[in-house]
Amino acid sequence: MKGVVEKIFVTGQGSAAMESVDEVCTVEGCGIEGDRYCAGTGYWTRYGDVCEVTLIEGEELDYIENELGIGVKNGEHRRNIITRGIRLGDLRRKKFRVGEAVLEYDRPRPPCRHVQDLSERGMTRALKGRGGICAKVIRAGSIRVQDTIETE
Repeated sequence: MKGVVEKIFVTGQGSAAMESVDEVCTVEGCGIEGDRYCAGTGYWTRYGDVCEVTLIEGEELDYIENELGIGVKNGEHRRNIITRGIRLGDLRRKKFRVGEAVLEYDRPRPPCRHVQDLSERGMTRALKGRGGICAKVIRAGSIRVQDTIETE
């Protein structure tokens, strides 16, 4: 099972706009260095709902944008890593390498009302069943755009 990192997004503060970057460094047991949840500033941190790293399939974002007409290509989805060529649900109960980092599937990441509040009407519904996954950082390392994603 192989895929690729298509895009990477981070933000240092909960509710702030996501920024596209070419590379991130992961921190074991924390997430992405400089990202809101590793920094403890994420919107959901106060509720104990923290994902170290979030991933979403680029193919799902294509569908949302092309078929539903909702803009998701500039980080409006609020996920860190956009993948291409891999079914994220198939990673359940698995560890997988993304660039130099090793991640482990944690749980699905359903959309919330907050993502819609920060973007546009219909976003929560559009992401339902397409919201991606949460993963834990098992071994820290760099992740870059175009890095390979493969199971261990």
